[in-house]
Amino acid sequence: QVQLVESGGGLVQPGGSLRLSCAASGIALRIYDMGWYRQAPGKQRELVATITSNGNTNYADFVKGRFTISRDNAKNTVNLQMSTLLSEDTSVYYCRATRARGFFSDDYWGQGTQVTVSS
Repeated sequence: QVQLVESGGGLVQPGGSLRLSCAASGIALRIYDMGWYRQAPGKQRELVATITSNGNTNYADFVKGRFTISRDNAKNTVNLQMSTLLSEDTSVYYCRATRARGFFSDDYWGQGTQVTVSS
């Protein structure tokens, strides 16, 4: 059974930092493209950052220069280092693992972790 479990969320003041982690069981993340997404109340889920299986990264404009996505294949985790947090970063953050397999694809999501940026 595949599970993605996010951790590291919490309450932080504006300007602060948090590090989110996504730990996988049942799959080897090294062969998956990974992404962090977020969803605020009343809004659609949006892409935050992605990292491919070979390490290429991409970021949404609203987090460029503030967030860093990385992967630790030895620990089977993907991380999101968030700095200079803003109140508008308040959301539930989800990790996602995808892999194309010919006509099929694997697509797994975690359950999310809440990040609240508030003074």
